[in-house]
Amino acid sequence: MSLALKPENLAQFVFFIRGEKVMLAQDLAELYGIPVKVLNQAVKRNIKRFPADFMFQLTNDEFEGLKSQFVTSSWGGLRRARPYAFTEQGVAMLSSVLRSQRAVEVNIAIMRTFVQLRRLMDGNRELARKIEALEKKYDEQFSVVFAAIKELIAPPAAKKKQIGFHP
Repeated sequence: MSLALKPENLAQFVFFIRGEKVMLAQDLAELYGIPVKVLNQAVKRNIKRFPADFMFQLTNDEFEGLKSQFVTSSWGGLRRARPYAFTEQGVAMLSSVLRSQRAVEVNIAIMRTFVQLRRLMDGNRELARKIEALEKKYDEQFSVVFAAIKELIAPPAAKKKQIGFHP
């Protein structure tokens, strides 16, 4: 992969699933420059290092929901198993399992990406607190403006899959 190992480039590989920021095995394997099969085998050989809060396998619904976010997906084709998702701690643990120089460089870049995303989220929380304080200070004439701003900074809500026929 010719992608520069910078947080702004790696953030596209971070997804929010089950309330956690995670990276998928196929994206990690591509960043490490190894086949997904090799990454999965290394994890399975060291499975005690990957408890449920470090790594989990996506459910069918989670995987379908994720695939539906992308019109064309390089990893959404036929698969035998649902992909694994690694939390920040799981990605850090991968560095002890994958010992190549590339793995070390990628893990450092990924850790920096998670830190930058955390700072960004904290900044949005602070902004939300300031808006709320302003909202209390001023009367209702600005409530529509404040509601629109809150909607813009809120994280996107997970779309629920509709059941049945809807025209």
